Amino acid sequence: MKVCVVGAGAIGGMMAAKLARAGHEMSVIARGAHLDAIQTNGLKYIEDGEELVITDIVATADMTEISGQDLVLLGVKAHQIEPIADKLMGMLSETGVIVTLQNGIPWWYFQKLPGEYENSIVRTVDPNGTIAAAIDPDRIIGCIAFPAATIDAPGVIRHIEGQRYPVGELDGSESERVKAISEAFVGAGFKSFVLPDIRSEIWLKLWGNLSFNPISALTHATLVDICQFPQTRALAAQMMTEAQQIAEKLGASFRVSLERRIEGAENVGKHKTSMLQDLEVGKALEIDGMLGVVIELGEQTQTPTPAMNTVFALVSLLNKTAQEEGLKIAGQPV
Repeated sequence: MKVCVVGAGAIGGMMAAKLARAGHEMSVIARGAHLDAIQTNGLKYIEDGEELVITDIVATADMTEISGQDLVLLGVKAHQIEPIADKLMGMLSETGVIVTLQNGIPWWYFQKLPGEYENSIVRTVDPNGTIAAAIDPDRIIGCIAFPAATIDAPGVIRHIEGQRYPVGELDGSESERVKAISEAFVGAGFKSFVLPDIRSEIWLKLWGNLSFNPISALTHATLVDICQFPQTRALAAQMMTEAQQIAEKLGASFRVSLERRIEGAENVGKHKTSMLQDLEVGKALEIDGMLGVVIELGEQTQTPTPAMNTVFALVSLLNKTAQEEGLKIAGQPV
C-alpha cells in the first residue's frame, strides 16, 4: 500500500516505521527539527532495545506534494485538523481512505450514527463544521491508538508499551477495506482487529485520557503515581463516572469495569501522559478534544459534569499561562 502519516509524532512515527519495515511505500508529513532529522538521517524507531532506521521514506512539510495514497493515517492532534482539512482528500487515491488516530471524540462521531443526533456537528473539535464539510465520511475509517510512545529526540521514536490499533467503519460494517487495513496493521507487527462498534472503543480509551491526562499535567505525576495516590485516584474515578453516564446515553457500552480501567493505567507504570509530555516541551495541550468535547456532550445529553468542569477550568488556565509565557519545564526541578 501507499501510506502517508500526517503528523509523524510519537504514535504516527511508530506506525510509519513499522509499516515501512513491512514493505509499504511510506511517506510522512512532519515539521521543524523533527522533519529535518528524518530527511537527513531517516526515521529511527526503538523498541525493546532494538533500533530500526527507516531511510526509504519521503518526508515533507507540504501535504500537496503527496497524492495517490491508499491510506492516510491522520496522526495530528484534534485541534490541528481544521487548518489542514481541505488538503486531506487531495492526498487520496480514488479508493483511498483516511484513518483517524486522534484521542477523544472525533469530529465524525455523529456521522452515520442513527438516532436523534445523527450528523450533528461536534463543535468543540469542529467549531465551524469545516472538517465535516471538507472530508467525505465515506472515506473515513476510525482507529484507536492504544500504545504509548515518546519522541526521544528529533527523528527518534521510542516505544513504551502496547501494540493495539483496532479499526472500524463508521456504520459498523465489516467491509473488505477495513479488513485489509486491519491485516496490513497485523502484518506490520501491530495488534489490530475490526470492531463492529468503534465508538464504544473510543470511549474506552477516552475514559482514561479525559481523566489521567489533565490530572498528570496539573500534578506532573505519572500514571502509576496518579492511580496510587488516593485523592487523585478518586478524582479520576469521578470524572470517568460522569463520562460513562454521557456515553451510555449516546448508546455506547463499556466492556470493562471502571476499576479495571484504572488498574490498566496503573500497570503502565511510570509513564508520562501525552499531555504532560506536551506541557514539558511547551506545546499547546490537547484539552478540548479529550475533555472539553465530553463536557459539550454532557450539556447535549443534560448530564451534570462537576468534576470534569473543575479539572477542565484548571488545565485550560494552565495551558493559557504556559502558551502566553512560553513555559517549558522539561528537565527542570519543580
